[in-house]
Amino acid sequence: MTQLLHKRAPALSIRAGHLARQLIEQEGLHAQHVDIIPGAAGGPKGIGIQGLDQAIFGEFFAQAPKRRTVVGSSIGSWRFASILAWGAKQGTERLSDLYTNLYFHKKMSRQEVAEICQNMLFELIQGQQQQLIQHPDYHLTVISVKAQHIFQSDQALPLLASVAGIIGSNAIARKHNRLFMQRVISQPAQGQQFMVEDDFVTHYQALNEQNVAPWLLASASIPGVMSAIRDIPDAPVGSYRDGGLIDYHLDLPYQSQGIVLYPHFTDSITPGWFDKMLKHRKANPENQARTLLLSPSAEYLSSLPLGRLPDRKDFTLKGLDQAQRIRLWKQSVAESQRLGDEFLEMVEKQNFPQFMQTL
Repeated sequence: MTQLLHKRAPALSIRAGHLARQLIEQEGLHAQHVDIIPGAAGGPKGIGIQGLDQAIFGEFFAQAPKRRTVVGSSIGSWRFASILAWGAKQGTERLSDLYTNLYFHKKMSRQEVAEICQNMLFELIQGQQQQLIQHPDYHLTVISVKAQHIFQSDQALPLLASVAGIIGSNAIARKHNRLFMQRVISQPAQGQQFMVEDDFVTHYQALNEQNVAPWLLASASIPGVMSAIRDIPDAPVGSYRDGGLIDYHLDLPYQSQGIVLYPHFTDSITPGWFDKMLKHRKANPENQARTLLLSPSAEYLSSLPLGRLPDRKDFTLKGLDQAQRIRLWKQSVAESQRLGDEFLEMVEKQNFPQFMQTL
């Protein structure tokens, strides 16, 4: 009796912009091609692709060391900061361990949440601030927003009014978000600067050892969950909030000369956080022309204990206690090794065109 062997479904989804596809079809994907790596906002989903981050930063880039720009908002910036501080393996494991072992409940105040996140960030980068600023291989770029008008307040009424205004104006056109917030890009003063020209006012701030932690905290400060971050050293007076509000999945006009390698937790790019509710709001194809998007496949996600990646809602999900959540998250993180292994196998075989879909 002939035994049929069923090949395992791919763990990775591969999507490419038109220039990335062209380059990879002609020359393959090689580490020297990659000059920019984006990191999206999305809470604990970011630790769900730990194995992919380890493969890319730990093994793939080692094939062709050079200075690359890592640009992230919210958890994306924390992922990169931890990797720069401690290296690919130790840095990603440190982030997932700290995040997994946090404890939140529904009645926590913004101040309590902020203290928990501050402590986590301290543990994440303690003593490594200079390494983040002067890393020989990576140019750390942190995205946050500067709140405007009543959105600067953390009082319930102006905050609710601001969010309602953002939702309404954003539904008309994304650029109207600028009435309530402006982008802030913080990066070391040395090295090639990451610049953005689009519909938003963008401020540029120099990262240094004194302000790198506050800028990372600002980048992850979700309105209503945490208070805005104020009194950042060497920064203009203002209220600074989560970078994902404008740049959720970083649909930016990248000035790449090669490939923008994007390890992501979903196979699509949603420009801003408030665009999640607008299914028609897609990424600009020209912004993503040089992007190679790597994400977990639908089959991979369905195989996970929760049928998806870890999510912020799991902290207060009915029927899921702290011990269960920690166990399920650890299983999901461990499974992500498959993502990294599959990526490295594809690099070895150079069979990306066989799997690439249009981004």
